[in-house]
Amino acid sequence: MNQRLATISLVVKDYDEALEFYINKLGFELIEDTKLSDEKRWVVVRPKGDGNCSLLLAKAANEEQKSRIGNQTGQRVFLFLYTDNIQRDYKNLKTNNIEIVRELNDEPYGQVLVFKDLYGTLWDLIEPKKNN
Repeated sequence: MNQRLATISLVVKDYDEALEFYINKLGFELIEDTKLSDEKRWVVVRPKGDGNCSLLLAKAANEEQKSRIGNQTGQRVFLFLYTDNIQRDYKNLKTNNIEIVRELNDEPYGQVLVFKDLYGTLWDLIEPKKNN
């Protein structure tokens, strides 16, 4: 059996403001932006790197979905972004005024910090310990 997670749906308020954040502030790349109707687009971004998993930026279509924007997991960290250089990415977060909820610290598995995206979704940014 060969399975993998390919895309995770993230409910957003607005496609263009979400793209601005993920592309211009976090440095993700745009994979697809296809208009499906006057209100709906298929918008996929992913971090630069190995490209194993992407985010579908899904615009909330009703009140129930709108109520979940920024809180899809009950205020737990939702997404885990691995990096090869946490100092570089920490500096980028600061430069772009992205809110850091838990400052950079050392854990047994590596260095980690927690930040919020533009809607309040919590992310772990992790530089794993290197195996010697």
